[in-house]
Amino acid sequence: DVQLVESGGGSVQVGGSLTLSCVASGLVWYSRYCMGWFRQVPGKEREGVASITVAGERLKYADSVNGRFAISLDSAKNTVYLQMDGLKTEDTAMYYCAAGRVYDPSACTPVTTVFGYWGQGTQVTVS
Repeated sequence: DVQLVESGGGSVQVGGSLTLSCVASGLVWYSRYCMGWFRQVPGKEREGVASITVAGERLKYADSVNGRFAISLDSAKNTVYLQMDGLKTEDTAMYYCAAGRVYDPSACTPVTTVFGYWGQGTQVTVS
C-alpha cells in the first residue's frame, strides 16, 4: 500500500516561510505517479495547491500560491516538498500530500480526482 506522511507544519507570522515534507512509501518512484499538495479549511472544499510528476515534470500551481510556493522532490529520499514563502493569513489550512497514478504526464494537475492516496495532513497557521 502507498503511504504518505507529511511533516513541517506549524505556526508562522505573516510573511514568513515554512517547508512541508511528504515521505512516500509503497510506490515505485520511477513509475508514472503524480504527487500533489492540497489544503483544506473547515467548511470548505479541498483545494489543490501544487503538483509534480515523480520525474520532476509538469509543475503546476494554484493561482493563489503561484510565485510564493514551490513544489520539489528528492527521489533518493522518496520525498516531496512544498516550500512556502510570503505566507498570508489565507494560507492557514490543513495541508495534505497526495499521490495518484497517471498514464499520461499531462494528466498530472492539482485536482482531487487525479489522486487516490492521501496523507493525514499537517496544520499550517499564519497569523
